[in-house]
Amino acid sequence: MEKRLGEISLAAAFAPAEIVDPEMAQACLAGLWLMYDFIDRSHEISQSLDTPTGSYWHGILHRREPDYDNAKYWFRHVGRHPVYETLAEAARELAAVAKPVAAAAFLAEQAAWDPFRFVDLCAAAGGQSKSGQLCRLVQQRECQLLFDFCYRRAIGP
Repeated sequence: MEKRLGEISLAAAFAPAEIVDPEMAQACLAGLWLMYDFIDRSHEISQSLDTPTGSYWHGILHRREPDYDNAKYWFRHVGRHPVYETLAEAARELAAVAKPVAAAAFLAEQAAWDPFRFVDLCAAAGGQSKSGQLCRLVQQRECQLLFDFCYRRAIGP
């Protein structure tokens, strides 16, 4: 899979659409490499993007490693990302279905997305716990939303 991903040009990946924002197209690649667990390739790209969105992919990557302090460092560079509003809503819906334990209950009640609180939850949750499973579901949705955001800006209106 790594070889196949590495052989795809940006133009071919976005065809038939035309890329109007190359940085957002690169952000899509950072997300794609991360989705397939090629951490080093994703890291190389996200670190080269000096934008809130590049920092966002970078923060997700470090949260997944896990390197929680480094994840928080990158989320500080994100600021208030446009994806956060939709993500807060998605997390509320996922938490409502999952009926989380007390430590994760804030996901069902939050009015706004707090990436730092989510990093803390991921750190405390553990891999196979109910909270850990919910964290993975929220993170999966987060990546989908961020990828969609990047893709739409890469190809323009």
